[in-house]
Amino acid sequence: MNKYEVGTLLLRVFLGFTFFMHGLAKFQVGIENIAGWFTSIGLPSFLAYVVSFIELAGGIALILGLGTRIVSALLALIMIGATFKVKLAAGFLGNGQGAGYELDLALLVMAIFILINGSKLYALDQIFFKSQNQNSKAA
Repeated sequence: MNKYEVGTLLLRVFLGFTFFMHGLAKFQVGIENIAGWFTSIGLPSFLAYVVSFIELAGGIALILGLGTRIVSALLALIMIGATFKVKLAAGFLGNGQGAGYELDLALLVMAIFILINGSKLYALDQIFFKSQNQNSKAA
């Protein structure tokens, strides 16, 4: 076990937990309220359901190490959308009327890192792909 993989595991689990909590919060507040807010900022209401599901299920998947690169790509797209559609006008640290995009940018960078590098330590992907690789080598 090397330091690089441990660091990547920490990023993956933190990112997964953060998105899981954000997705859970959307459902707890009432997904219909979130859908209404999406409409109020000019986005189709169905995107609230898509984003919330990706955050909730994607967060769990990241924690478990399942589909990490695909999930990270989806989360990166969500963060790009959130930054440009909602947070950019407030500035990096915010303008007193709301939060800035510093957290969104940090989460985006973490997602891109995992997208590029993957995360193998304690990942279910390793179990599934390891058995597939062994079966293909045996054939």
